[in-house]
Amino acid sequence: MTVIDVHTHMLGRDWFELLRRHGGPHYEIRPSMDVPEAVWCDGAPFLTPQPAHFDYALRVKEMSAAGVDLAIVSLTAPSCYWGGPEISLQAARIVNDEMAAAQHVYPDRIRWFASLPWEYADAALAELTRACDAGAVGVMVMANINGRSLTEPAFAPIWQAIDRRGLPVLLHPTSPPGTAELDIQDYGLTASVGFMFDTTLAISRMIYDGFFDRYPNLKLIASHAGAALPFIAGRLDFCWERMKAARQHISRPPSTYLRQLYYDAVCYRPEALALAIEIGGADRVLYGSDYPHNIGDMKGCLARVDERPATERDAIRSGNAKRIFGL
Repeated sequence: MTVIDVHTHMLGRDWFELLRRHGGPHYEIRPSMDVPEAVWCDGAPFLTPQPAHFDYALRVKEMSAAGVDLAIVSLTAPSCYWGGPEISLQAARIVNDEMAAAQHVYPDRIRWFASLPWEYADAALAELTRACDAGAVGVMVMANINGRSLTEPAFAPIWQAIDRRGLPVLLHPTSPPGTAELDIQDYGLTASVGFMFDTTLAISRMIYDGFFDRYPNLKLIASHAGAALPFIAGRLDFCWERMKAARQHISRPPSTYLRQLYYDAVCYRPEALALAIEIGGADRVLYGSDYPHNIGDMKGCLARVDERPATERDAIRSGNAKRIFGL
């Protein structure tokens, strides 16, 4: 049975060096407790690069060892939302070109999500076209764009273009706005908790804003098994029923929109995976690993998927990904 990993990352050495030169004032590269070269954000460790982030041959070798057949790779936070318009576009092009080249070298093992300079709509639209022409099968977006909400009107032309193409979009967290005020810079709380806030808040806002009614062809994948969304589905509905503010733009319960989303299987307990399946449906969950991050888990995530009943297992391992990516 084929296994397709929809949540797995690559960085690239050229992207990393560009970030080193132009990531300030928010991002810098210096040692952390875990690695000699970590990406720090506003004075706190943020990204912990691993050797396989830069090495496709090593990635493919470890995929084979874990029983993963195909990886749909993506850049991770901080993506290319730094450095101004020219550097942001350069960062996106570097990553997209490297991923396209990797697909050419490993045509049976690698596909990829396009990165875009979202803050600059004209450049983002041109890069979307270029990346799709080069083989991108979807788009990667952070849950906030340098602190800006994904529902901002300035981003509408990009969403419209993605919706017209019917592309899958992997929505991935980054540091949530107000990170310093939330006091999550110690103990790795940005990764363990802050990222979950970021995804949950972004998609909840999109639901109440009517975003998914405006973009009906969008195939949005909520990272990390939907973060807290499956757990708070009932609360979202109850607030919609009782609070007029929650009904300004939508006329049906938020949980019905959760059934329109897709979810990856990047979670660390079977109960979390079961809840994502219950809320989204087995036809809406896709295998993911978060490899090669230090908290990535190709084998563990696959083992939890394989514990599900056979029809669910097969859909999550590859059937759902084949359908939405046209593989």
